[in-house]
Amino acid sequence: MIEWFTWVQLAVAVAAGLLCLVLGLAGRKPSDLTLGSVVVVEVLLIVQVVVAIVAPAVGNVPTGSGLEFWVYLVAAALVPPAAAFWALLEPNRWSTVVLGVAALAVAVMVYRMYQIWTVQGA
Repeated sequence: MIEWFTWVQLAVAVAAGLLCLVLGLAGRKPSDLTLGSVVVVEVLLIVQVVVAIVAPAVGNVPTGSGLEFWVYLVAAALVPPAAAFWALLEPNRWSTVVLGVAALAVAVMVYRMYQIWTVQGA
C-alpha cells in the first residue's frame, strides 16, 4: 500500500459515508450524488487492487499476512457494489443510509489493510 493513497481512500470513504448518512436520515432517496460518491470509493478500491499487485514486485511487501490483506481487500471491493445494488433495487431513504454505512465500513477496512501492510511484524 502507498501511505498517501491510503489516507486519500480513507478521506473519500468517510466523506461519502457521512454524506450518504446525512442525506438518508434527511429522507433523501438514492441519487446520482449518493451513488456517485460510492462509485468513487469503489474506483479507489480497484486502484488499490492494482497497487497491491504491483507493490510487492517493486519491494513494498506487507509486514503482516498477505492472505489476510487480500481477504480484506476483496471483501471491501464487494461492499460498495452490493450497497449500490440494494439502493437501485429498493430506492428509499434507508438504502441511502445503507450506502453511507457501506462507505464507512470500507473506510474501516482500508485502515485495517493499512495496518496489515505496514504495522504488523512479520
